[in-house]
Amino acid sequence: MVFTGNGKGKTTAAIGQAIRALGQGKRVFMIQFIKSSRYPSGEDDILPHIAAPSGQMIHFEKGGLGFVGILGDTLPFEEHRAAAGRALGKAAAAVCSGEYDLVILDEVNVALDLHLLALEDVTAFLDAAPDAVDVIFTGRYAHSEVLYRADLATRCEELSHPYRSHAPARSGIEY
Repeated sequence: MVFTGNGKGKTTAAIGQAIRALGQGKRVFMIQFIKSSRYPSGEDDILPHIAAPSGQMIHFEKGGLGFVGILGDTLPFEEHRAAAGRALGKAAAAVCSGEYDLVILDEVNVALDLHLLALEDVTAFLDAAPDAVDVIFTGRYAHSEVLYRADLATRCEELSHPYRSHAPARSGIEY
């Protein structure tokens, strides 16, 4: 599955899918690319505590180092690239482990678009994923190869957003 586009709701859709899967007793792994603990989001504290009826918890972690080249980012590009590579490695281990039914790579499309990841590595990840494991990619700028391989792809389209009138991001809504 791919949730992409310039509108709000991509991560939210993936989290909704995770909750639905947990509700059916499925095991969920979610790793966030780009996003880091430097920029806390509402999901950071709640997702690790959501459990399936069986007691199975979602595995949730942040794998990024923060926004790349914006919002005061001063980290070398190679550090962002290395973090994205580590996150993809963790996702690859999860998808092939037999421990998870759903693996979510949040903002992986952005990591690919920013060249933090090579397309060959992302397609190798997809090729290695067992058919029994559902995979979700989120983020703007989904690559055409990723979209081509998706069984389900949804484009979130922005129709209006408060930031257009310079309103600040709102806790619990944007983050």
